[in-house]
Amino acid sequence: MEGGIHPGTDASAFRDCISLAWRNPYVLRLAFSAGIGGLLFGYDTGVISGALLYIRDDFKSVDKKTVLQESIVSMAVAGAIIGAAIGGWMNDRFGRRTSILVADFLFFIGAVVMASAPNPALLIVGRIFVGLGVGMASMTSPLYISEASPAKVRGALVSTNGFLITGGQFLSYLINLAFTKAPGTWRWMLGVAGIPALLQFGLMLALPESPRWLYRKGREEEAKTILRKIYPAEEVETEIQDLKESVESEIKEEGSAEKINFIKLWKTKTVRRGLLAGVGLQVFQQFVGINTVMYYSPTIVQLAGFASNQTALLLSLVTAGLNAFGSIVSIYFIDRTGRKKLLVISLTGVIVSLGVLSAVFHETTSHSPQVSRLETAKFPAYTCPDYQAAGNAAWDCMKCLKASSPDCGFCASATDKLFPGACLISNSTVKDICHGEHRLWYTRGCPSRYGWLALIGLALYIIFFSPGMGTVPWIVNSEIYPLRFRGVCGGIAATANWVSNLIVAQSFLSLTEAIGTSWTFLIFGLVSVVALFFVLVCVPETKGLPIEEVEKMLEQRALQVRFWKKGSDHLQKNSQV
Repeated sequence: MEGGIHPGTDASAFRDCISLAWRNPYVLRLAFSAGIGGLLFGYDTGVISGALLYIRDDFKSVDKKTVLQESIVSMAVAGAIIGAAIGGWMNDRFGRRTSILVADFLFFIGAVVMASAPNPALLIVGRIFVGLGVGMASMTSPLYISEASPAKVRGALVSTNGFLITGGQFLSYLINLAFTKAPGTWRWMLGVAGIPALLQFGLMLALPESPRWLYRKGREEEAKTILRKIYPAEEVETEIQDLKESVESEIKEEGSAEKINFIKLWKTKTVRRGLLAGVGLQVFQQFVGINTVMYYSPTIVQLAGFASNQTALLLSLVTAGLNAFGSIVSIYFIDRTGRKKLLVISLTGVIVSLGVLSAVFHETTSHSPQVSRLETAKFPAYTCPDYQAAGNAAWDCMKCLKASSPDCGFCASATDKLFPGACLISNSTVKDICHGEHRLWYTRGCPSRYGWLALIGLALYIIFFSPGMGTVPWIVNSEIYPLRFRGVCGGIAATANWVSNLIVAQSFLSLTEAIGTSWTFLIFGLVSVVALFFVLVCVPETKGLPIEEVEKMLEQRALQVRFWKKGSDHLQKNSQV
């Protein structure tokens, strides 16, 4: 059975999910309590984009070293790699609920350390603690929700975790904006994350363990009690019987979960096919460039020609809001349209958006305002040494910003920011002098008439990415693996996600400095094309399948190529893995 659809799934999944709030609020309580892990995931990955602007102001060593900036951002990702790897083992050994509680503890410790950090080194330590929690929550929360959800609405409920991730990112931008004028700015931004961690810790103490994990561990009566609370009376016995047969088959054929090793994983056909699809989706989710947008969106806005920190944060808030809106769209369509179709639509839009961004930044870079000797002469004590040494050579704003001995900035013309301006030494004194003459001060991007097009490109990117590539990889990974391997395989996929995330986060600013923002976005666009072909060939459709039937689908049939037509035509053409 491949891509099987339960009656009514297409037309009524979203409606059923909404009515579930009235018919069985217990299921929603499980989903949203576990989903707070997604909120923390989103907040802690999003908040650093705005906080970094003020960390650079407080710690001059950070402002002067791109590598240090990237380390503050990416050390959370490095922690997440370890957290995801440990989380996979912990999920199978100690359970989903315990793993979430441990993640909350790590979130809280990390928030406290970051808020009180006296230097960049301790700030990085706090980011590592937060990263450990993010890694564990990123794979545990959707897994817990998936195993505690009826099949018809499983996709929509797991999508609530994706919504809370993007909601957390949106909240982080609001918090960033709220604390721009507060003493300590970035300390408040980073420290607030401790509050939802404490909230979820309290909620999860009152909730049960995953029924499927309990059944696998021989605690059958506990599992049955929870399943009776989740499923309607007419469905619960069938679900219990399916789960019983699945576990008995696993134990008979493969032995206990404690004997799992990577050779066994790869030799098991269903697991190998699942890992190919699941890990591939997680890697491509990062390599199409999403976290360059979420981590560095204020910086990208400034690169597009908007100089003010507050303006950059406000405009970035729009992209975060669109990201959250896209997750709501995913909740509506995921069980109506299907996982695979959403991925294809998403990647098509991402490719177009990245093409727009690449073109816009090419124009922005190649048509930046000229440096005027007359304008620069108005600030004789602060002229950029490299510009002075260049004699009569023609300079533009971009060349001024690339000067490094010392760093230089561009003070725009008082008449029009696109007119020739002054190339001056970059420090707080010169910045204040420039602002004092009612000019704009640029150090990370140049004035441009195309800046608004960059914002449109970013908005389109988020609109297309969020409903598909933003949420579907986590949903697929929560449902595609056999029960006995679900924790460890989910951990492998989440680890692959965070390794990819680290590569992108650690290299983005350096890449833009080396080859330019335009070429960087073009590379992401080419990767997105490869990702589209990967989805078409290697990713199966799991819409409407009970979790126990996903394994049968992978065992009996190879992965799909055609997916657009409904009914029997939907299943006709397949490709072997």
